[in-house]
Amino acid sequence: MKNMINWFEIPVIDFDRAKKFYEKIFDAKIEVQDMMGFKMGFFPYFEGKVSGSLVKGEGYTPNMNGTLVYLNGNPDLNTVLNRITGAGGKVLVPKTQITPEIGYFAIFTDCEGNKVALHSQQ
Repeated sequence: MKNMINWFEIPVIDFDRAKKFYEKIFDAKIEVQDMMGFKMGFFPYFEGKVSGSLVKGEGYTPNMNGTLVYLNGNPDLNTVLNRITGAGGKVLVPKTQITPEIGYFAIFTDCEGNKVALHSQQ
């Protein structure tokens, strides 16, 4: 087993708003597809790396409780963090050092009301 996480899904209500939010903060294209009755927006994927999607559909409700997903903010999470407020989110915990070896984290809410974290080495 290479990773404990192999996929993640972020629930959304307003799919287009959420797609624009994540495209803006990560400066990346999210590919959209309907799968098994769910609307899904796929984050960029690289062979052998963990990725995930935005999901709209029955049983997917944005919230501040539950599992906290850390998204990759490398090389410096401030690049992503500085775009969050302008995209409609809110920074809850600013860039904070964990340890010099582990790097930094920050926590934010997205435009849908999900609590999400970032991690970077710098």
